[in-house]
Amino acid sequence: MRSLATIGYEAATQDVVIGKLKAAGVKVLIDVRAVAASRRAGFSKTVLANSLNAEGIAYVHLRQLGTPKPGRDAARHGRIAEMTEIYTAHLGEPGAQKELAQAIAIARDEPAALLCYEADAAGCHRRIVADLIRDELGCAVVDL
Repeated sequence: MRSLATIGYEAATQDVVIGKLKAAGVKVLIDVRAVAASRRAGFSKTVLANSLNAEGIAYVHLRQLGTPKPGRDAARHGRIAEMTEIYTAHLGEPGAQKELAQAIAIARDEPAALLCYEADAAGCHRRIVADLIRDELGCAVVDL
């Protein structure tokens, strides 16, 4: 059975993240950040995509699967239930539905991982996305 990985880079360097992805056999990294920019070196969209491509891992940014700003603010302040409520409502939007279908198709065809900032997937919207993909594909979810 194929598994879907998730990874957060909050406490890691780019080398560590890419090493974990390679060790897990990931072929496509799905960036589910609304804003694919980061103050952490190596995690802004273009730099990350180039580094992943050099290691044989494709990069896809699905911006509509990111958390809207009010949800990010809630998560930043530890209000996970509020973030979940905001994010679940956001997933009903047509753009988010389209990109969720795209993420499901990628995960069906290739070993994939979802990327976001938070180290702990339990407090991150990527857990919600991973669970939806798991429910659709019947795959396992592994937090790297």
